[in-house]
Parts: sequence; C-alpha cells; structure tokens
Amino acid sequence: MAFVKDMVRMWLHAWKRFVSIALISLLGVAVLTGIYAGCRDAFLATDRFFDTQGLHDIQVLSTAGLTDGDIAALRKVRGVAKVQAERSQEVTFDLGGRKSATMQEIGANGIDWPYVQEGRLPKKAGEIAVTRKFIRDSGKKIGSHLTVAPESSSSATSVSDSGESDTQGAEDKAPSFPTKLTIVGVVLDPQNLSNPDGYSAMTSFRSTAATDYTFFAPPDGVTGTLYTSATLLVKGSANENTFDESYENTVKQVTDRIDDAVKTDRQKVRWQELLDVGNRQIAATRAEADKKFAEAQSQIDENRRQFDQQVDQIMSMQAGATGAMDSTQLNETTRETMRETIIAATPELAHAKQRLDQAQSQLDEQKAQTEQTLKTKENELKTSIPQVRWYVQDRQSLGGFSALKSDLDSIQSLGNAFPIVFLVVAVMMSLTSMARMVEEDRSLIGTYVGLGYGRLAVASRYLLFALLACLIGGGLGLLVGFLGIPAFLLVVLEGMYVMPGVRLEYDWLYGSLGIALFVVGVLAATIYACVQEMRMTPAALMRPKAPRAGSRILLERIKPVWNRMGFLSKVTARNIFRFKSRLIMTVGGVAGCTALIVCGLAINDTVADLGIKQYRDVYQYDLMVVSGDSDADEMRAKVASDGRTTSTMNVRIESGDMAVGKSDSGSGDSSGSVGSESIQLVAVPEKRLSDLGKMVTLQPVHSGILGTSSIGGKGSLKLDDDGVIVAQSAASSLGIATGSKVRLTNGDGVQATAKVSAVNRNLIGSDVYISETYYAKLFGKSFVSNVSVSGESDKQGTENASQLSISPKSDKQAGKTGVQMSVSAESDVQSTKSLTWNAMYAKLSGSDQSQTDYAQSLEKDSSVVKAVSSAHMADSFKFDLMGAVVALIVALAGGLALVVLFTLANTNVSERVREMATLKVLGFFDREVHHYVNREMMILTVMGVALGLPLGRFVGGLLTMALNMPSLYFEVEVKPLSYVIAVVATMMFALLVQLFVNPVLDRIDPISSLKSVE
Repeated sequence: MAFVKDMVRMWLHAWKRFVSIALISLLGVAVLTGIYAGCRDAFLATDRFFDTQGLHDIQVLSTAGLTDGDIAALRKVRGVAKVQAERSQEVTFDLGGRKSATMQEIGANGIDWPYVQEGRLPKKAGEIAVTRKFIRDSGKKIGSHLTVAPESSSSATSVSDSGESDTQGAEDKAPSFPTKLTIVGVVLDPQNLSNPDGYSAMTSFRSTAATDYTFFAPPDGVTGTLYTSATLLVKGSANENTFDESYENTVKQVTDRIDDAVKTDRQKVRWQELLDVGNRQIAATRAEADKKFAEAQSQIDENRRQFDQQVDQIMSMQAGATGAMDSTQLNETTRETMRETIIAATPELAHAKQRLDQAQSQLDEQKAQTEQTLKTKENELKTSIPQVRWYVQDRQSLGGFSALKSDLDSIQSLGNAFPIVFLVVAVMMSLTSMARMVEEDRSLIGTYVGLGYGRLAVASRYLLFALLACLIGGGLGLLVGFLGIPAFLLVVLEGMYVMPGVRLEYDWLYGSLGIALFVVGVLAATIYACVQEMRMTPAALMRPKAPRAGSRILLERIKPVWNRMGFLSKVTARNIFRFKSRLIMTVGGVAGCTALIVCGLAINDTVADLGIKQYRDVYQYDLMVVSGDSDADEMRAKVASDGRTTSTMNVRIESGDMAVGKSDSGSGDSSGSVGSESIQLVAVPEKRLSDLGKMVTLQPVHSGILGTSSIGGKGSLKLDDDGVIVAQSAASSLGIATGSKVRLTNGDGVQATAKVSAVNRNLIGSDVYISETYYAKLFGKSFVSNVSVSGESDKQGTENASQLSISPKSDKQAGKTGVQMSVSAESDVQSTKSLTWNAMYAKLSGSDQSQTDYAQSLEKDSSVVKAVSSAHMADSFKFDLMGAVVALIVALAGGLALVVLFTLANTNVSERVREMATLKVLGFFDREVHHYVNREMMILTVMGVALGLPLGRFVGGLLTMALNMPSLYFEVEVKPLSYVIAVVATMMFALLVQLFVNPVLDRIDPISSLKSVE
C-alpha cells in the first residue's frame, strides 16, 4: 500500500509531464483521426445516398444506339441485378443567351433516380424536374413554363429520305421529348453532387457536363425506340462501399463478362442490323424505281400505240384513195416500207416518232444508270457503315463522382502524412520527459530494488504514468478527431457538394488503433528510459549520478571568436553543445513543428497563386468565346464588329474524356481503364499551329524524382501532327508522360488512341491540344456516318445509322416520256466535312474590369454559349476546401510547437535545479537567472527554426505527389512572408513558454536544492 501511495504522490508531483504527454497524444490522435473521420463521414454519406438513389454501377454506350435486343442481352449477363434502358435528347433554349440542356428520361427501374429537394417528380408529358443550378441561374420557380428546341446536329435523324413509310415501320427511332415544359420539382442529380449555392460555384476550373443543365422528364410523352444508353446495377455492389477497392473488383467482374460474352456479339448484330437497313432501303428504292420505270414504259408504249394507229389510218386512207388492196393484206416488209414513207413524208409524224425514240432511249439509259448505281451502293454499303462500338463504363467515368472521390482522397492523403510528424515528435518528447522523470527518482528506484521490489514492479510506476497520460490524451483526441475536426471539414465540404444524410460516425477500429499507436510509441520510449537506469545495481542507483565529464566544444577551438565571448556566453555555449540529447530533442522538435507550419503555409501560397499563374501566365489570351456549331460565324462576326480585340485565333473546343489503361485501338474499348478524366479538347487549325504559342504559353514539363518536375523554356514546345499536347494538371493525376498512349473521347463520343507528344505546364483545367490533321486522323470516321453518340453518360442521344438517300423525282420533273432517278450517299459527303471552329481565343484592349464586363456582355448574345475572361478568372479563383485544411494544419502545428517547447523547457529546468540554486547563492538576481536559462532555449529554438524552414519547403515540395487531384496541379511555392510568419510564430511560442518557466525558476529554494545525499 505504501508503494502505491508513493506512486500516486509521485504522479501528482509530475503533473506537468503528465499534461505535456497527454496534450501531445491529444494532438497526435486528433490529427490522425480527424481528417480521416471527416472524409470517411463524407464517403459513407455519399455511398448511402448512391445506394438509395440507385446510382448505376455500369453504363453501356454504343456508337449506333442500343436496341431492345441489346438490353435483353445485358439482362442475361451473370451478376447483373437490374438493367435500365435510358433515352435522352439535347435541347436548346434562350436564357439570357443560348443555353443547352439534356432531357433525361426518368427510368422505371429505379436507377439514377433524382433526389427531390422541392416539389415532386414529373408524372405527365410536358412536366419536368430541374436542378437547383437552373433555378438559381434562370430565376424560375416551380410552376414556371419553358419552351425548348431539339439540338440541331449535322448527324441525320432519319434513316431514309425516300418518304416511303412502308419501309420504315420496323426501324428504330431516336428519342424525342416534348418541347412545351412545366417545372414541377427541383431535384439533385445523383451523378453530380456539386453544390450550386456554395462557394464551389465560383470555381469553374472543372466541367463535368457537356451541357449547361439537366432536365428530368417522365416516360410519358417520350417517343423513340432507340436508347441512348443502358445503366446497370450489379448484384452485391450495394453491400460494398463504392469508394473501396472491393466495390471496384465486384463491378469489374461484371464489366469483364460484358466485354467477353456480350459486347463483341452485339456489336456484330447491330452492325448487321444497320446493313440490313441499308439493303432494305436499296431494295425499296429498286422496287420503286422499277415501278416508276414500268409506269414510264407503259406511257411510252401507249404513246407509240397511238402513233402506230395514226400511221395505220393514213395508210388505209391512201390505199382507199388509190383503189389498192387493204393495207392489212400487205406483207410486213411492204407495210414497214409504206409506214416509213408516210412518216418521212409527214413532218409532224417524223417529229413524233423522233420524240418517242428519244424517250425510249432516255428511259433505257436511266434504267441502266440506276441499276449500276444501286449495284455500286450495294457493293459499297458494307464499307460505308462504320463498325459499331460499345463503351462499357463504371462510376469512375462520371465527372461528378470522380471529382468528389479525388477531393476526398487528396485531403485524406494529407491526413495520413502529417500524423507521422506528430508521432515522431510525441516519441521524442516522451523519451525526454520520462528519461528525466526516471533519473530524478534514481535513488528511490535503487531503494525499492534494494528492498526486494522487482524491477518490473518499479518500472510499472512510470509505465502506468505514461499509459494513463496517453489514454486520457488519446481519449480527448478521439473526441476532437471524430467530432470537432469532422464537423469543421463537413461544413467546408458541404459548401462544395450536396451530401444528404451526412452524419458524424465513430470508427472503433481506427480510433482504437490511433490510440494504440501513440501508446506503443510512448511506452517504448518509457521502457527504454527505465532500462537505461535499472540495469545498474541498487548501490549504484542510490548514489548520486556522477556529473558529465567536461570537454571542449568545437567553438573553443576557434580562438578569434571564443576569446571575444563573455563568461556567460561561454557557459551558454558549453551547456548547449555538451548535452547532446537535449540539443537533438529541442532542435528536432522545434524543426518538426516549424516544418509543419511552413508546409501548411506552402499549401496556402500555392493555392492562392494558382489562378494568377494559370490565367495571367499560362493563358496569354484575355478572352475565350465558345458558340454552337451553327452559330460560329455569327459569333465571330459579333466579336469582330465590337472592335475590342487586338488579335484572335479560331479553334474548336469539345468536352471529352482522356483515359489510360488497356485499350484496343482497333475497337476503341473503354473498359479496363485504370483512370480517366474529363478534358477540354482543343483542335487548332493547321495553318495556325505556330500561333498557338502566342495565345497559350507552351513549356514542356519533365517528371522528376519524388513527384517533382522540371519545366523547359517558354516557346520551346510546338504542336505538330504526330501527337497531342496534354496539360500538366491532367497528366500528373493520370501518370501520363511524354510518349504515353492515351484514349481520347471527342465531343461526339468517338474514341481513339493517341500519342502524347509533350506535357505542357498547366495548373488549372485539363486542356488537350491537337492539330486539325491529327484530329482528322483520330476521329475522321466520326464524320463518315451520320451517327451521333455521346461520350457523356447522359448528355447526347444516339441516332441510328448510315444514311443512304435514294429519292426518285416526280413525273412532273421527268416528263411524260421518262423518269429521272437521284441516287446519293450522304456518307460520301460527310467523309469530306471539315471541322467547325466553334471557339475563339482573343487578346483584348482595355483594363481588367472592362475585359470582364465585355465577357459578361457577350454571354448575353444568342450566338454565344460561353465567354470567359482570363482577368476575371484570375481574380475570382478560389479553392476553399484546401484553405480550410491548411488552417487546420497550421493551428494543430502551432499547438504542437507550444507543447513541445513547454515540455523541453520544463525538462531543462528540472535537470538543472542545483545549477540554478548555485547561481542564486552566488548572487544572481531572478531576472539574471531567467536570462541565463531562457537564452539557451531561444538559441536552440533559433537552431530548430533554421533547420525547420528548409525541411518545411522540402516537405511542401512533395505535395504534388500527395495531392493528386483532377484539373489541378500544385506548383508549390512558398512566399517570403510565409517563412517570416513561421519564424515569428515559433519564436512567439518560445516567448510564451518563458512566461510559464520563469515562475518555476523563481520558486527554486537554494538551500533545499543544494542538499546532497550522504
């Protein structure tokens, strides 16, 4: 009992050490669990939301649309729980300018079900539900009306122009939606959780949709038997977390089965269907042509019969007048001779015969030409119909899903990196504190061991002390980590994403392991300290520890400096360098804390300069204007007439996708990709390739070690016809380098494998630059057939099929004596179609504000889809999520620095109580004692700061490896002011610690402190 009482008394006496270990454990556990818990809560909430709304696991797209046969084949795939055929259509409307939207049919199987925020889901034809973004931008409300028009497209929407309904009854029709609409609800699209009302609406560096808005309509009123896409739910996927690898493996098994068992067969079947459609069109045209030719031949035969009757009448009249025999009694040769004589003698008859012979000749010639043309088309039909391609995609292909996952993963990666520093510092401080605590009780330990107590029993006094401090600090750290920090992060995250049903949850396993990690570290340090002392005999332990032998320090050997130092300065120098362990612990602890502060500020500086570097350095143009293909000429005329530009460059901009992974360039497979990202595909006219560098700074980037990169000189990079130039922000997230092969998807959903000729310095956005020639080489087949396909999950409808137009003209055009046939293949015309330059880069005159105002005025023009001012983007770019994490890291690092300095200062004083007492006996005033002790701590702090500044910059340089985010590349920069802030903050903490240490120095009693054990 006396042993226990003494142990408790010892614990109470060492309350400062207890508090310091508890605080370090609190901070460490809070950092270890807090960021993880916040991201985990967001992951779990969105996973539950996706399961409730039935977000599809797999989406299947086809370049020729999907049919009922395709849907039936997908239902038979093992592992597929549900299949939903989806129809969609792009529409346009006027909303302060021309805007586009995707009309999306709400499926009947509960897949991709929109989440109702206000009102209700539409039920009748003409009713729609819209997103909150549309409500915010349009000012409309529930009950408002809207009129839309189908998006005009160069692709055909019909199979034939012949106008014969009897050949079209069995063909598939593209989706068509009502155009007179009424808003009945406001919904959240489960495929895109971006919060339009939050501050994320200001950051437009990501674009996850090909159209401006999405409208949801009921099946009622939707026509068309051709499906835009098919969405699938996989059996067992709802039981897995959509962000875990186990979910990806479950879905991948089904995608592999679709690739292996269904895709190839259905591609062939669909191609054969299109071939059959073409053959039926040719057969129908041949039948109609034969019918027309037969009618024309019948007309010619009737006219010839009438002509022959007229000639026979004249022959009979002449025979009667001469008294000759009846003309019918003459032989055939004589009759023909007489007919020819009569016709030759009568100009009117000769002319009529000539017309009949000419009509017959023309008819025979046209019949031969038509038959030859039809045979040619029959032979060319197989080559004119492109190969049907299926694209099997998972949730990673959804821009909204991948953006959310990437943001959370990147923040979580910071939460995994920074706790390592806290753990190392905690172990160092615990070793220092417990080693001093054991050393102070040296005589008592020797007494207990001499009395027969086991070394384990004696060591348990200190082990239990450290364990209790860790458990109390860790327990409080769990409260902060699973309640405080997640609540803070979720407030920030909810400003970027809408996450219905989010709640704070505790992870027992992770929380327990978090405390256990610090317990093991601190106990290991305590055990080491106990072993170092208790390996001695009891007699040696009961004697005071011999003072450390004096030795010269390096500074003493530098005579010019040493000889000019004062006595107290020399004492200070000896004290600093003689006690190596204290030097290492103090400098290391302060350096680690300073490095954390610098690293946090480096993130802040990096994010703050992203907009300026991108929109004022990388982008040299002042304005980017985008229009629809049909309005491109009008848009350029509008900009030219305004007279604000100093130079312009026409380009083509498409929303597409870029992926890496296994890809069959021959079939354009999209399955099996290991990563994909939404991109802005920029096609440059062949004659203006050299001018691209005047609008965009082209600097090659080469990957280095540890995620670093080197940047080449400006103007040293040129766009050519051998590959594409990929933005650094996209290349870093997908692991792309010069010479890599990537799968590109253009705005029409056509995919091709491209070579990366270079990686260009780019910080915001995911631009991919491609020459006109290389674009035609990769996607030229997209212009051959009239197929409209979307690479986006829900954005564009697909139309069926290789349009062969064979249209006979009317008899009025051909005349009574013949028929003219017009046979044309529109695919032949499409194959030579050139790109439409739907966008423009421009340099403007005037101030930044005038350029911003001009861009805003352009957006109100009906021919302009988007007008972006670089000056406005540079000033308005924000990334609040990272800023919030930076503030959290800096605050926790500052708290750690304060605790470390307090622990070290307290340990320093406890080690030198006799020295301080001696100084007081020698006549030092309290103020002089304060200066004597604090000067050493300040020098050690300065040394730690000097080491921590470059260390923080180095750690900050590794951010590009940890923060791997789509559309963003963190070109790390630390401003001089940040270094100053880190130095001042650390020194202020050191001065604050002095306020706690000075009273301890004042309470030292010289008489009791100088007593020696006899």
